Parts: sequence; structure tokens; C-alpha cells
Amino acid sequence: MDTFKITGGTSLGGSVRLHGAKNSALPILAASILVSGECIIHNCPNLSDVRTTIKILENLGCRVTQNGSDVTVNAETIDSSDIDEEMMRTMRSSIIFLGSLVSRTGQASIFYPGGCEIGTRPVDMHLKALKSLGAAICENGSSIVCTASSLKGAKIILPFPSVGATENIMIAAAVSTGRTTIINPAREPEIVDLADFLNKCGAKIYGAGETTIEIDGVSKLYPCEHTIIPDRILASTYMSACAITGSEIVIDDIRPTHLSPVFPAFNEMGCRLYLGDKSLKIQAPKRLRRVRMIKTMPFPGFPTDSHSPVAAALTVAKGTSVVQENIFENRFRYVSELNRFGADIQVNDKLAVINGVKHLHSANVNATDLRGGAALVVAALGAEGTSTVSCIHHIDRGYENLETALSNLGADIKRISNGKETVQKECNKKE
Repeated sequence: MDTFKITGGTSLGGSVRLHGAKNSALPILAASILVSGECIIHNCPNLSDVRTTIKILENLGCRVTQNGSDVTVNAETIDSSDIDEEMMRTMRSSIIFLGSLVSRTGQASIFYPGGCEIGTRPVDMHLKALKSLGAAICENGSSIVCTASSLKGAKIILPFPSVGATENIMIAAAVSTGRTTIINPAREPEIVDLADFLNKCGAKIYGAGETTIEIDGVSKLYPCEHTIIPDRILASTYMSACAITGSEIVIDDIRPTHLSPVFPAFNEMGCRLYLGDKSLKIQAPKRLRRVRMIKTMPFPGFPTDSHSPVAAALTVAKGTSVVQENIFENRFRYVSELNRFGADIQVNDKLAVINGVKHLHSANVNATDLRGGAALVVAALGAEGTSTVSCIHHIDRGYENLETALSNLGADIKRISNGKETVQKECNKKE
């Protein structure tokens, strides 16, 4: 099993470019099932979750080819509506295939999804929404069978702005009859990206990113080319790494509006942010200041996926910071590992009280989940001495060659595979 070996205390510098957003790539790849023809998806990150999604598409009968960050999907040859249990349990977002399969084939047979154990993500909203669209659902405790001769538009009110449920509804309703209205949908940038992709294919989706989404069903979708938006969670992770090491870096290919929810926290830490059209320069002080309160909320609130790496940076801030996690009840599982670095974090229900210490020391830790693993990498970058982060398969789910990107910024980080150290430094190429 691969591990990261990180020697901390090194200042970072230079520039880094964001790869495509994992949370956009997965639903867009699943939605490509609806298209009659060949879709080309640009800026698709090379992540384990993306590779699993591609395997699911191939097992369903789709033809998929990859050329760098370009993924081409041709779903004309789809000949199955069943997804293997092992693949479903690999990642939670596999539930997104439910809407696309039942809309395309009239049936979907899947198992309950797996993934990071950061909290319950009930599929009830997904199933209730599909029932509203005319689907029949059969559950036996471990699997779900969804059938529908046709889907019809409906008014759906979500009790919580669930990203996955919103995506499933949008995908299923895109090829249906009548109008579907989603009240209280998720408003994340990835929702807008999915709507943009579907609309390029001929769907009629209005209001994505707002408090109400309306979808006029169409009979058919057509091939298109689409570029995945940059990964805003990756950007906040780089910002956290910069902050904890007191560094100055430039992050290229950002969308400022996507990152605006995290800017206030970094400003309160004492970081200076300089925005360009598609770039961000962040300058961190020698020692960070505490942040009075961070509350994770659905977009446009502070993203739950950014909370862990930001909390890692706050472990060395002067004063006491408080993080309130309002999305996933088990998001704080990483804290016990983070405290091995000498951090002083106390957790009580939804609150983490972070008493800043002057220095972190090296530690050998295990990643508990995707974003918690990123937090451990951030802490190791700021710690004195050499640390190891194990179970980094969690990190590989959402970060493409993280060791390469950080190494190019000057970090001393190596991936150890089968006892051998590897690091791939990429030269900055002038265009």
C-alpha cells in the first residue's frame, strides 16, 4: 500500500494549476449515458474515482477512450443496466447512475454505494424524487431496482439541498415528458457544470445555481464537447498548504466566484489574497491568526470538503479557532490522527475547538478519508521533521498526483510504493 513521506518546514513557492473538479466529472460521465453518440469530456482528472466511473461505463457496454485529460464516451452500445456491487461500494457517488440508467434503459439495478465513512448519506431523497418522476423502486436491503416505462415531469421539494439528489433529478428529468421543478436544490458550481453539459447536449435546464431549477424534458440528447470546471476543493487545499508553511504561491485556472466562500477564513488568518481573472496569489504571514468560527454549509456557504485541510492549517494559528461541521456527522474522524502531530483539537458533537500551537512535530499517521487525508498532508508540510501518511488510496480518490504538484512547489514529499520512493517532477513548460 502506498504512503507519503513528507519532510516539513519547507517554504513553498511558484505556481500550480488546478485539475478538473472530481465532483463535476463523476455526474457528467454518468450523464453521458443519455446521449446518442460520442461525447468528449475535457479536463477530466485522473483520479481513482474517475477510473471507477469509467469502468462502470465500460461494464454497461459503453465505449470509453482516454487521451490525457480527455475522455471520450460513446453510449450507443450500452447493453446493460446492472452495476457490479464491488464497484458501487468503492465510491458513494456511484448512486448518480440511478437516474441516468433508468432514463436511458428503463431499468437500473444497483447496490447501495460505499466510499468514505464520513457520515450517513441516505439515498431516500434520490429514491423519493425518482418515484415522483414515475419510477417504481424495489429495495431488498442491499440492492435497489428502479424501473420506469417513461418518466414524467413533477414538482419536487428537497428537504435538504442534496448535491447528489439534485444531480440525479436533473439527469433523469432531462429526457422525460413535461416540466420538472426542483425546489431547494443544491447550488454548488458542480450543479451548474452538469446543467451546462446537459444543455450543450440539447437539454432544457433553467436556473441551475439558483433556488429553483426548472427542466423541460426533451426526447433525445446529442453529442457535445465539454470542459470540466477547475477543482475548487483542490484550490482550498493548496491555499491551506501555503498558509501552514508561511509561503507565497500562485494558483492558476481558478474561478473566483467558486472560491469566494473560503476567502473570508483565509483573510481572517492573515493571508493576503490577490485575484486575477483566472489566478490567485496567496501570501501567508509568518504565523497565522485564529479564525473565530467556520460553519460548513451548502453553497454558497463554506464547503464541508474544504473544512479538513483548513482546520489543519489552523492548528498552528495564534489563538483558538472553532469549526462547526453541519453536513457530515463523522467528518471529524481525522482529528485523532491530526493530534498526533502535536495539535490541540477538542471535538464535541458538531464543534471542533482548535487551540493553536507554535509548532507541529513529525508523526506517522493514517488517512481516514479523502479530505481528512489531505488535512494530514497539510499538517505534515508544516511539521518539523519527517512524517509518513499511510492509506493514501483515500487521497488518490480526489487528488491527481498530489505529490507531484506539491513537489513542484518546493515541498519535500515522496510517494513510497512497495518500499521504493518515487516522485515525478514536471518542468514548467513555456507555451
